[in-house]
Amino acid sequence: MHDLNNNISLLRQKLGSKLCILGHHYQCERVIRHCDITGDSLELARKIADIEATYLVFCGVYFMGEAAALLTRPGQQVFLPDDHADCMMALMASGCHVHNVLHELQSMGMDVIPIAYVNTSVGLKAQVGAFGGAVCTSANAKDVLNWALKTGKRVLFLPDKHLARNTAKQLGLDAHDWHILRLSGDGILDSKEDLGAKRLLIWPGCCPIHSQMRVEDIRAAREALPGCAVYVHPECPPDVVDACEGAGSTSFLIRKAQSLAGSASIKRVVIGTESNLVTRLGLRHKNELTLVPLKEAYCPDMNAITEEKLLSLLQSILNGQGKPVRLKEAERAPAKAALERMLAICQPA
Repeated sequence: MHDLNNNISLLRQKLGSKLCILGHHYQCERVIRHCDITGDSLELARKIADIEATYLVFCGVYFMGEAAALLTRPGQQVFLPDDHADCMMALMASGCHVHNVLHELQSMGMDVIPIAYVNTSVGLKAQVGAFGGAVCTSANAKDVLNWALKTGKRVLFLPDKHLARNTAKQLGLDAHDWHILRLSGDGILDSKEDLGAKRLLIWPGCCPIHSQMRVEDIRAAREALPGCAVYVHPECPPDVVDACEGAGSTSFLIRKAQSLAGSASIKRVVIGTESNLVTRLGLRHKNELTLVPLKEAYCPDMNAITEEKLLSLLQSILNGQGKPVRLKEAERAPAKAALERMLAICQPA
Protein backbone atom coordinates (compact mmCIF):
# COMPACT_ATOMS: atom_id res chain seq x y z
CA MET A 1 0.00 0.00 0.00
CA HIS A 2 2.86 2.36 0.88
CA ASP A 3 4.55 1.68 -2.48
CA LEU A 4 1.29 2.31 -4.32
CA ASN A 5 0.87 5.65 -2.59
CA ASN A 6 4.46 6.68 -3.34
CA ASN A 7 4.34 5.52 -6.96
CA ILE A 8 1.10 7.40 -7.63
CA SER A 9 2.61 10.51 -6.03
CA LEU A 10 5.68 10.24 -8.26
CA LEU A 11 3.58 9.93 -11.41
CA ARG A 12 1.46 12.91 -10.36
CA GLN A 13 4.64 14.95 -9.99
CA LYS A 14 5.82 13.92 -13.46
CA LEU A 15 2.50 14.86 -15.06
CA GLY A 16 2.41 18.08 -13.06
CA SER A 17 -0.15 20.72 -13.98
CA LYS A 18 -1.29 18.70 -16.99
CA LEU A 19 -3.10 16.33 -14.61
CA CYS A 20 -6.18 16.81 -12.46
CA ILE A 21 -7.73 13.90 -10.53
CA LEU A 22 -11.40 14.17 -9.58
CA GLY A 23 -13.18 11.82 -7.21
CA HIS A 24 -16.77 11.20 -6.23
CA HIS A 25 -17.51 11.04 -2.50
CA TYR A 26 -18.40 7.34 -2.79
CA GLN A 27 -14.81 6.40 -3.60
CA CYS A 28 -12.84 4.58 -0.94
CA GLU A 29 -10.36 6.52 1.20
CA ARG A 30 -7.31 5.02 -0.52
CA VAL A 31 -8.47 6.54 -3.82
CA ILE A 32 -9.88 9.80 -2.45
CA ARG A 33 -6.54 10.72 -0.88
CA HIS A 34 -5.08 11.10 -4.40
CA CYS A 35 -7.85 13.38 -5.70
CA ASP A 36 -7.33 17.09 -6.34
CA ILE A 37 -11.08 17.73 -6.39
CA THR A 38 -13.81 15.79 -4.61
CA GLY A 39 -17.55 16.30 -4.66
CA ASP A 40 -20.95 14.96 -5.56
CA SER A 41 -22.18 14.91 -9.16
CA LEU A 42 -23.34 18.56 -9.15
CA GLU A 43 -20.19 19.93 -7.50
CA LEU A 44 -17.92 18.08 -9.91
CA ALA A 45 -19.92 19.16 -12.98
CA ARG A 46 -19.69 22.80 -11.90
CA LYS A 47 -15.93 22.59 -11.44
CA ILE A 48 -15.05 21.14 -14.85
CA ALA A 49 -15.14 24.57 -16.55
CA ASP A 50 -12.44 25.94 -14.24
CA ILE A 51 -9.97 23.10 -14.69
CA GLU A 52 -6.96 24.01 -16.84
CA ALA A 53 -5.34 20.56 -16.91
CA THR A 54 -5.06 18.56 -20.13
CA TYR A 55 -5.71 15.18 -18.51
CA LEU A 56 -8.76 14.81 -16.28
CA VAL A 57 -8.81 11.51 -14.43
CA PHE A 58 -12.28 10.84 -13.06
CA CYS A 59 -12.45 8.39 -10.16
CA GLY A 60 -16.06 7.37 -10.43
CA VAL A 61 -18.40 5.33 -12.60
CA TYR A 62 -18.69 5.56 -16.37
CA PHE A 63 -21.57 8.02 -16.69
CA MET A 64 -19.56 10.51 -14.60
CA GLY A 65 -16.65 10.32 -17.01
CA GLU A 66 -19.04 10.84 -19.92
CA ALA A 67 -20.58 13.89 -18.24
CA ALA A 68 -17.14 15.34 -17.62
CA ALA A 69 -16.18 14.74 -21.27
CA LEU A 70 -19.26 16.70 -22.36
CA LEU A 71 -18.16 19.74 -20.37
CA THR A 72 -14.43 19.83 -21.19
CA ARG A 73 -12.77 22.25 -23.59
CA PRO A 74 -11.00 21.30 -26.86
CA GLY A 75 -7.66 19.69 -26.10
CA GLN A 76 -8.74 18.24 -22.76
CA GLN A 77 -9.23 14.51 -22.28
CA VAL A 78 -11.11 12.53 -19.65
CA PHE A 79 -9.89 9.15 -18.41
CA LEU A 80 -11.40 6.53 -16.11
CA PRO A 81 -9.32 4.10 -14.02
CA ASP A 82 -11.86 1.38 -14.92
CA ASP A 83 -13.94 1.70 -18.10
CA HIS A 84 -16.15 -1.15 -16.91
CA ALA A 85 -17.26 0.57 -13.70
CA ASP A 86 -20.85 1.21 -14.70
CA CYS A 87 -23.96 2.18 -12.73
CA MET A 88 -26.71 -0.35 -12.07
CA MET A 89 -29.34 2.39 -12.10
CA ALA A 90 -28.08 3.83 -15.39
CA LEU A 91 -28.40 0.41 -17.01
CA MET A 92 -32.13 0.41 -16.19
CA ALA A 93 -32.81 3.07 -18.85
CA SER A 94 -31.13 3.03 -22.25
CA GLY A 95 -31.23 5.90 -24.71
CA CYS A 96 -33.02 3.70 -27.27
CA HIS A 97 -35.70 2.64 -24.79
CA VAL A 98 -36.31 6.22 -23.66
CA HIS A 99 -36.49 7.35 -27.29
CA ASN A 100 -39.25 4.79 -27.94
CA VAL A 101 -41.19 5.76 -24.81
CA LEU A 102 -41.04 9.50 -25.54
CA HIS A 103 -42.30 8.96 -29.07
CA GLU A 104 -45.04 6.64 -27.85
CA LEU A 105 -46.19 9.29 -25.37
CA GLN A 106 -46.24 11.81 -28.21
CA SER A 107 -48.33 9.43 -30.29
CA MET A 108 -50.85 9.42 -27.42
CA GLY A 109 -51.13 13.19 -27.84
CA MET A 110 -49.05 14.03 -24.79
CA ASP A 111 -46.64 16.96 -24.68
CA VAL A 112 -43.84 15.66 -22.46
CA ILE A 113 -40.59 17.17 -21.18
CA PRO A 114 -38.06 14.67 -19.85
CA ILE A 115 -35.85 15.09 -16.79
CA ALA A 116 -32.93 12.67 -16.49
CA TYR A 117 -31.14 12.00 -13.25
CA VAL A 118 -27.42 12.40 -13.80
CA ASN A 119 -27.00 8.66 -13.19
CA THR A 120 -27.65 7.93 -16.87
CA SER A 121 -25.68 7.32 -20.06
CA VAL A 122 -24.76 10.08 -22.49
CA GLY A 123 -27.05 8.39 -25.03
CA LEU A 124 -30.01 8.86 -22.72
CA LYS A 125 -29.00 12.43 -21.91
CA ALA A 126 -28.93 13.10 -25.65
CA GLN A 127 -32.56 11.98 -25.94
CA VAL A 128 -33.49 14.24 -23.05
CA GLY A 129 -31.69 17.19 -24.61
CA ALA A 130 -33.32 16.60 -27.99
CA PHE A 131 -36.77 16.77 -26.33
CA GLY A 132 -35.93 20.06 -24.58
CA GLY A 133 -35.36 18.48 -21.18
CA ALA A 134 -32.63 18.76 -18.58
CA VAL A 135 -30.42 16.67 -16.36
CA CYS A 136 -30.69 16.85 -12.57
CA THR A 137 -28.78 15.64 -9.53
CA SER A 138 -30.11 14.75 -6.10
CA ALA A 139 -28.92 18.18 -4.93
CA ASN A 140 -30.99 20.12 -7.47
CA ALA A 141 -33.79 17.71 -8.42
CA LYS A 142 -36.38 19.95 -6.72
CA ASP A 143 -35.33 23.01 -8.73
CA VAL A 144 -35.14 21.15 -12.04
CA LEU A 145 -38.45 19.33 -11.55
CA ASN A 146 -40.11 22.62 -10.55
CA TRP A 147 -38.73 24.23 -13.73
CA ALA A 148 -40.13 21.40 -15.84
CA LEU A 149 -43.56 21.46 -14.20
CA LYS A 150 -43.81 25.21 -14.79
CA THR A 151 -43.60 24.63 -18.55
CA GLY A 152 -47.15 23.26 -18.32
CA LYS A 153 -46.09 20.01 -19.97
CA ARG A 154 -46.19 16.57 -18.46
CA VAL A 155 -42.85 15.56 -17.02
CA LEU A 156 -41.12 12.22 -17.52
CA PHE A 157 -38.64 11.73 -14.67
CA LEU A 158 -36.09 8.97 -15.14
CA PRO A 159 -34.74 6.59 -14.14
CA ASP A 160 -35.10 6.74 -10.31
CA LYS A 161 -38.65 6.21 -9.06
CA HIS A 162 -37.67 6.93 -5.45
CA LEU A 163 -35.97 10.26 -6.13
CA ALA A 164 -38.87 11.23 -8.38
CA ARG A 165 -41.52 10.65 -5.71
CA ASN A 166 -39.47 12.12 -2.86
CA THR A 167 -38.86 15.24 -4.94
CA ALA A 168 -42.50 15.47 -6.03
CA LYS A 169 -43.61 15.39 -2.39
CA GLN A 170 -41.23 18.26 -1.64
CA LEU A 171 -43.05 20.27 -4.29
CA GLY A 172 -46.47 19.47 -2.86
CA LEU A 173 -47.52 16.85 -5.40
CA ASP A 174 -49.34 13.82 -4.06
CA ALA A 175 -49.93 10.30 -5.35
CA HIS A 176 -52.82 11.48 -7.55
CA ASP A 177 -50.37 13.64 -9.52
CA TRP A 178 -47.90 10.93 -10.57
CA HIS A 179 -47.81 7.52 -12.20
CA ILE A 180 -44.99 4.94 -12.32
CA LEU A 181 -44.88 3.61 -15.87
CA ARG A 182 -45.24 -0.06 -16.68
CA LEU A 183 -42.74 -0.81 -19.43
CA SER A 184 -41.96 -3.60 -21.86
CA GLY A 185 -38.68 -4.04 -23.68
CA ASP A 186 -39.95 -1.80 -26.49
CA GLY A 187 -42.28 0.74 -24.95
CA ILE A 188 -45.20 1.37 -22.60
CA LEU A 189 -47.66 -1.18 -21.29
CA ASP A 190 -49.94 1.53 -19.86
CA SER A 191 -52.85 2.81 -21.95
CA LYS A 192 -53.65 6.48 -22.42
CA GLU A 193 -56.49 5.99 -19.92
CA ASP A 194 -54.06 4.57 -17.36
CA LEU A 195 -51.98 7.76 -17.55
CA GLY A 196 -55.02 10.03 -17.36
CA ALA A 197 -54.07 13.59 -16.49
CA LYS A 198 -51.04 12.70 -14.37
CA ARG A 199 -48.57 15.58 -14.32
CA LEU A 200 -45.56 13.42 -13.50
CA LEU A 201 -44.70 10.16 -15.24
CA ILE A 202 -41.99 8.12 -13.55
CA TRP A 203 -39.56 5.60 -14.98
CA PRO A 204 -39.53 2.43 -12.81
CA GLY A 205 -35.78 2.34 -12.07
CA CYS A 206 -33.90 2.66 -8.80
CA CYS A 207 -30.49 2.51 -7.14
CA PRO A 208 -30.01 -1.03 -5.79
CA ILE A 209 -27.73 0.32 -3.05
CA HIS A 210 -30.13 2.90 -1.60
CA SER A 211 -33.17 0.71 -2.22
CA GLN A 212 -31.79 -1.68 0.41
CA MET A 213 -32.65 0.81 3.16
CA ARG A 214 -35.81 -0.09 5.09
CA VAL A 215 -37.98 1.48 7.78
CA GLU A 216 -37.10 -1.54 9.92
CA ASP A 217 -33.45 -0.46 9.72
CA ILE A 218 -34.40 2.93 11.14
CA ARG A 219 -36.31 1.31 14.00
CA ALA A 220 -33.32 -0.92 14.79
CA ALA A 221 -30.98 2.08 14.72
CA ARG A 222 -33.16 4.03 17.15
CA GLU A 223 -33.22 1.05 19.52
CA ALA A 224 -29.44 0.60 19.33
CA LEU A 225 -28.67 4.32 19.60
CA PRO A 226 -31.41 6.03 21.66
CA GLY A 227 -31.77 9.70 20.79
CA CYS A 228 -29.99 9.34 17.43
CA ALA A 229 -30.85 11.45 14.39
CA VAL A 230 -31.28 9.62 11.09
CA TYR A 231 -30.58 11.18 7.68
CA VAL A 232 -30.74 9.45 4.32
CA HIS A 233 -30.19 10.02 0.62
CA PRO A 234 -33.36 10.70 -1.45
CA GLU A 235 -32.65 7.65 -3.62
CA CYS A 236 -34.03 5.70 -0.63
CA PRO A 237 -37.69 4.57 -0.75
CA PRO A 238 -40.23 7.26 0.23
CA ASP A 239 -41.34 5.51 3.44
CA VAL A 240 -37.71 5.52 4.59
CA VAL A 241 -37.39 9.23 3.85
CA ASP A 242 -40.64 9.90 5.71
CA ALA A 243 -39.42 8.00 8.78
CA CYS A 244 -36.18 9.92 9.31
CA GLU A 245 -35.16 13.41 10.42
CA GLY A 246 -34.17 14.50 6.95
CA ALA A 247 -33.02 13.52 3.46
CA GLY A 248 -30.73 15.14 0.95
CA SER A 249 -27.88 14.85 -1.49
CA THR A 250 -24.42 13.59 -0.67
CA SER A 251 -23.30 17.17 -0.04
CA PHE A 252 -26.32 17.74 2.22
CA LEU A 253 -25.35 14.69 4.29
CA ILE A 254 -21.77 15.93 4.61
CA ARG A 255 -22.93 19.39 5.71
CA LYS A 256 -25.43 17.89 8.14
CA ALA A 257 -22.73 15.80 9.81
CA GLN A 258 -20.54 18.90 10.08
CA SER A 259 -23.30 20.97 11.67
CA LEU A 260 -24.26 18.23 14.13
CA ALA A 261 -20.62 17.83 15.13
CA GLY A 262 -20.89 21.26 16.69
CA SER A 263 -24.24 20.55 18.32
CA ALA A 264 -24.66 20.06 22.02
CA SER A 265 -27.99 18.24 21.71
CA ILE A 266 -27.29 15.43 19.20
CA LYS A 267 -24.30 13.15 19.58
CA ARG A 268 -25.51 10.06 17.74
CA VAL A 269 -26.09 10.18 13.99
CA VAL A 270 -27.13 7.47 11.55
CA ILE A 271 -26.73 8.05 7.79
CA GLY A 272 -28.29 5.99 5.03
CA THR A 273 -26.16 6.13 1.90
CA GLU A 274 -23.12 4.45 0.32
CA SER A 275 -20.90 3.22 3.14
CA ASN A 276 -17.55 4.62 1.93
CA LEU A 277 -18.86 8.12 2.59
CA VAL A 278 -20.41 7.23 5.96
CA THR A 279 -17.18 5.62 7.14
CA ARG A 280 -15.23 8.72 6.11
CA LEU A 281 -17.63 11.01 7.98
CA GLY A 282 -17.48 8.77 11.04
CA LEU A 283 -13.70 9.06 11.15
CA ARG A 284 -13.77 12.80 10.45
CA HIS A 285 -16.08 13.51 13.39
CA LYS A 286 -15.10 10.66 15.72
CA ASN A 287 -14.21 13.02 18.58
CA GLU A 288 -17.58 14.77 18.42
CA LEU A 289 -20.14 12.25 17.18
CA THR A 290 -21.01 8.60 17.06
CA LEU A 291 -21.75 8.43 13.33
CA VAL A 292 -22.67 5.07 11.78
CA PRO A 293 -24.29 3.72 8.59
CA LEU A 294 -27.97 2.88 8.59
CA LYS A 295 -26.99 -0.25 6.70
CA GLU A 296 -23.72 -1.51 5.26
CA ALA A 297 -24.12 -0.71 1.58
CA TYR A 298 -21.15 -0.54 -0.75
CA CYS A 299 -21.53 0.20 -4.45
CA PRO A 300 -19.57 -2.51 -6.31
CA ASP A 301 -19.01 -0.24 -9.31
CA MET A 302 -17.62 2.63 -7.24
CA ASN A 303 -15.42 0.14 -5.43
CA ALA A 304 -14.11 -1.14 -8.76
CA ILE A 305 -11.85 1.95 -8.76
CA THR A 306 -8.67 1.05 -6.89
CA GLU A 307 -5.20 2.49 -6.30
CA GLU A 308 -3.76 -0.23 -8.53
CA LYS A 309 -5.99 0.84 -11.43
CA LEU A 310 -5.28 4.52 -10.81
CA LEU A 311 -1.55 3.83 -10.88
CA SER A 312 -1.85 1.82 -14.11
CA LEU A 313 -3.88 4.60 -15.75
CA LEU A 314 -1.39 7.32 -14.79
CA GLN A 315 1.45 5.23 -16.21
CA SER A 316 -0.51 4.81 -19.47
CA ILE A 317 -1.17 8.56 -19.71
CA LEU A 318 2.49 9.35 -19.11
CA ASN A 319 3.48 6.86 -21.83
CA GLY A 320 0.94 8.29 -24.27
CA GLN A 321 -1.12 5.09 -24.23
CA GLY A 322 -4.11 6.18 -22.14
CA LYS A 323 -7.56 5.63 -23.69
CA PRO A 324 -9.77 8.68 -23.10
CA VAL A 325 -13.55 8.61 -22.89
CA ARG A 326 -14.96 8.83 -26.41
CA LEU A 327 -18.41 10.23 -27.15
CA LYS A 328 -20.53 9.77 -30.25
CA GLU A 329 -20.59 13.09 -32.07
CA ALA A 330 -24.32 12.80 -32.79
CA GLU A 331 -25.00 12.56 -29.05
CA ARG A 332 -22.59 15.22 -27.85
CA ALA A 333 -24.59 18.41 -28.62
CA PRO A 334 -28.03 17.35 -27.30
CA ALA A 335 -26.53 15.68 -24.21
CA LYS A 336 -24.46 18.76 -23.45
CA ALA A 337 -27.57 20.92 -23.90
CA ALA A 338 -29.37 18.84 -21.23
CA LEU A 339 -26.46 19.28 -18.83
CA GLU A 340 -26.12 22.99 -19.53
CA ARG A 341 -29.84 23.52 -18.93
CA MET A 342 -29.37 22.03 -15.48
CA LEU A 343 -26.44 24.31 -14.74
CA ALA A 344 -28.41 27.33 -15.95
CA ILE A 345 -31.51 26.43 -13.92
CA CYS A 346 -29.40 25.99 -10.79
CA GLN A 347 -26.99 28.87 -11.29
CA PRO A 348 -25.97 30.09 -7.80
CA ALA A 349 -27.32 33.54 -6.99
